[in-house]
Amino acid sequence: MTGAARVAVVGGGLAGVAAALRCAEAGLAVTLLESRARLGGVAGSFTRGELAVDTGQHVFLRCCTAYRDFVARIGAADLIMIQERLDIPVLAPGAAPARLRRTGLPAPLHLGGALLRYRHLPVADRFRLVRAALALGAVDRADPATDARSFGDWLAAHGQGRRAVDALWDLVGIATLNARAGDASLALAATVFQLGLLTDAAAGDIGWATAPLGAIHDDAARRALAAAGVEVRRSARARALVQDATRPGGRWRVPVGTADGEEELVTDRIVCAVPPGPAERLLPAGALPLPGGWADRLGSTPIVNVHVVYDRRVLGPGVGTGIAAGFAAGVDTPVQWVFDRTGQSGAASVYGPRAQYLAVSLSAADDLVGLPAATLRERYLPALEALLPAARDAVVLDSFVTREPHATFRGAPGQAALRPGPRTALPGLYVAGAWTDTGWPATMEGAVRSGEAAAEALLADAAAVPAEVAA
Repeated sequence: MTGAARVAVVGGGLAGVAAALRCAEAGLAVTLLESRARLGGVAGSFTRGELAVDTGQHVFLRCCTAYRDFVARIGAADLIMIQERLDIPVLAPGAAPARLRRTGLPAPLHLGGALLRYRHLPVADRFRLVRAALALGAVDRADPATDARSFGDWLAAHGQGRRAVDALWDLVGIATLNARAGDASLALAATVFQLGLLTDAAAGDIGWATAPLGAIHDDAARRALAAAGVEVRRSARARALVQDATRPGGRWRVPVGTADGEEELVTDRIVCAVPPGPAERLLPAGALPLPGGWADRLGSTPIVNVHVVYDRRVLGPGVGTGIAAGFAAGVDTPVQWVFDRTGQSGAASVYGPRAQYLAVSLSAADDLVGLPAATLRERYLPALEALLPAARDAVVLDSFVTREPHATFRGAPGQAALRPGPRTALPGLYVAGAWTDTGWPATMEGAVRSGEAAAEALLADAAAVPAEVAA
């Protein structure tokens, strides 16, 4: 083989971009195929008129080191921020806000005071909560038996009643696992709580984008890919991944559909970085040690966002709630989390300088994803008024709904067996995606880790091929 080995990365989400960058940095000739007109996958943006709208509200934690390094590598570190110290306002209708704020003490003592003062739980439940948190820190999340057990069953066995689950465990778990405790794998839940809250005091500090996600995962990513020499082909859909050891100069053929018709890409190696359903359709039979229909068994879970623009500020400093943060969680309300999107979206230039744009993020939204937008507005606008007193006198300038029907894989008990590593049974073919075996739930961190793992496996295998074979 003359020149650099050729790699096709199929899928331009975070996993695909991370894999493409790593392979290009190692000197390989990389082509990235993305079926959409933009990069970023489910963590992207679109425009609604002049308003920049993220496909969903995505946050990360300080412990998400792979994602933070990825953002720095693509030159977008100035477009994210992280709390100086974990601080979550928790709202309930008719009640003063509570705060889950860490202290400067080492983990796990850093949250002890906040949990013991947590006003949304009776005092006796708070002490039981602390004991359960300490027990969760000792769970072996690598044990297959842990993955086979539901988080809800474990909580019940450790004295956590319905109120504790609703007011604390699901407040964190639904947002990070996209599943309620009773539906979630104990192994995935233990991963979130151990890495994010129980091991390192600073690990759970919350970070978010200060610009539209598209500015990071699409614009900055494309600039970084171009600088690394990656050929990015958007609106290019791979039809199949065809092993062809007889074709001169190439090990794989990828039929590609574009706006100009059908083409064929010939390449030496492939990283398939698409969601489970498309992956099962694209991968040749026998590529993964999984039974037929594995993508359906792995499943997916939707996320719904209800977007509301008010004519004035109703959340944050200066509106009489005592909340300084630009987000809050909710209990005893349909509102799970609400975020101020005014600055990132450009709402001030669209609706006026006094307007505030809020996004209500609803994870594990199986019961909501099929509802009409009008029904969701009827449910969530009054719920926001019940949580945010300033919203009661405000005028709603605009509201709309976005949906990601297949936002994440379903992190149910026993799903670890359906999450393969990066290597397949076919030489030169690798898989990536947050759904693969990353050790993390379906997060931006897991997606980046999967892309880097696929690239590292590809590079290690390429280095192990004798020169006379590669020639």
